[in-house]
Parts: sequence; structure tokens; C-alpha cells
Amino acid sequence: MVNKYWLDKLISPQSGQKLIPDADFQHLCTPDGMEVFPIVKGVPRLLIPEPETIVPRSEIHQKLHTSFRYREHYQQDAEVFDYFLAYEDGASRHEARRLHEMIIAAVPEDAALILDVGCGNAWVASHFCPQKQGVISLDIASRNPEKAWDLYPFSNHLPLVADVYALPFLPDSIDCIIASEIIEHVADPKRFLEKLLDVLRPGGTLILTTPFAEKISHSLCVHCNRPTPQHAHLHSFTKDSLVRIVRKDQASTLKMKTFSNKALTKLQTHVLLQYLPTAFWKVTDQLANWIVPKPARLMMTIKK
Repeated sequence: MVNKYWLDKLISPQSGQKLIPDADFQHLCTPDGMEVFPIVKGVPRLLIPEPETIVPRSEIHQKLHTSFRYREHYQQDAEVFDYFLAYEDGASRHEARRLHEMIIAAVPEDAALILDVGCGNAWVASHFCPQKQGVISLDIASRNPEKAWDLYPFSNHLPLVADVYALPFLPDSIDCIIASEIIEHVADPKRFLEKLLDVLRPGGTLILTTPFAEKISHSLCVHCNRPTPQHAHLHSFTKDSLVRIVRKDQASTLKMKTFSNKALTKLQTHVLLQYLPTAFWKVTDQLANWIVPKPARLMMTIKK
């Protein structure tokens, strides 16, 4: 599974040295043998204990003076919630489908290698691997990449457990990065973007989606009796606030768009709109957002 093609892309997230497999292909090691990373159920786990000090930038953490053990949280999250289950309600399924269509349309045709950050149910691998494009399904929780490999064991698919704040890739080595519905969850969004753009090749494309101008609701946690945000959303973004955290030296061009009208979703129009081809749905959605400007999604596309 971890063939030479993938080994040419991977490095130690700690020292930056190249990685080589051991005789049994049970571990990836640095040439000096000082760093050893396990391969569990066919999935490399390229995690180091503390990649760097990540200061939580969310309002709730700063207000309560609390930390965010994000690795522990999302490891447990993937055990409790099965990301591979389909949404129960039709409106959510339709919204997810249209989100995926918007992302697919933004992926350059010449992108030979796609990094799917926070892969969840690995829909990116499911779509692009059969088209002969290489996909890295990266998640900080081990369960999601392991199940992704069970479902999509393509030779051009690499499921990987790793941390965005300590990415195990050579600089300027990835053609396209998809980070869909992730940045609102991370401890430090600005550092998150910097790390992704570091490994994107010049001329490569980063596609990022997030809820647009979301009003984050909180509830009182029954375990710690402190406020906790719904859906673990720590940040809310507008076009302006998202642009402000992008380093100008890392972006040659930057585009923004909003879509997925909330009124259409609330009115259960998916019963009819689900039958529209993507192009016609886009026109309908744009018209709805012109009449009732309530888009649910924001997409930022950066060319490095």
C-alpha cells in the first residue's frame, strides 16, 4: 500500500527526514533508525507527541481561559460518531451533495495529487481515485482513514493519520488541497492555513469551505458544566475575516463565493431541486440568494 510513489512524498513530521519501510512493512522509519512510525491496518500513523504549541484562538477558549486538546477530542469524536453513515434527512443529504459538487468543480483537471484534510467519510477518494488521481485521505483520528482504506483500497489512495500542524509532506509537493468544513473546528485557523499552503506546490490550488457567517450556539456541558459550542464549531467566518488570516506571500490569487441558500433548505425544496443538474441548481441557488441573501456556505479558493 505504501509504495514508492507515496514514499517519495512522505517525510518525518518531526525531523523532515525521508521515510523508508522496515522489512515487514509494519513501520516507516527514518534512515538513521531514530524515528519509527507504525503502520496500523494498512494506515501509517505519522504523529509526533507535540508538534508545536498551538494556542486556542476561539472566543470560548479565551473567555474561559481553557485549552483545547484537539487530538484527544477528535479521536474520541470519530469513535462516537460514524462519519460514514448517510444523513437521515433528505435536506442534509442534498446540501452535502451540492457542497461536494461545488468542490469537485473547483479541483483543477491537471491535479495529479489531492490532499483531503479531515477526510471524514473519504468521499474525495471515492470520487477521484477511480479517475486515476492520487488522493491522500488525512485525518487526525485513526478510525476514519482506516475505514477509508477498507472501503477504497485503490493503489492511488493513501489513507494517513497525521496532524495538520505537523504535516509529513515535502514543501511544495501537493497539487491540490481540499479542506472542507474543517477550519471552523481548528484551534488556530491562521496557523492551519499556513501549514497547508507550505506543502502546496506553486501554482497549486487550495479549496476551503466553511459555514458562512454562522451564529455559533452554545450549550452547558453535562460533564464539565461549562459552555460548549454546538457541532464543535469554534469559529465563524465571513469573506473579510477569512481573507485576513491568509498570508499574502502564500497566495498569488484568491477567490471567494457563497452558496447554498438557507431559505431553500428551510422550505424543503430539495424534494424538487435534487433532480436538477448541477448547473441548473447553481442558477436556482444564486437567484434565491439574490432574493433572500442567506447563503449557508463560503468557499475560498487560493492559487499559490
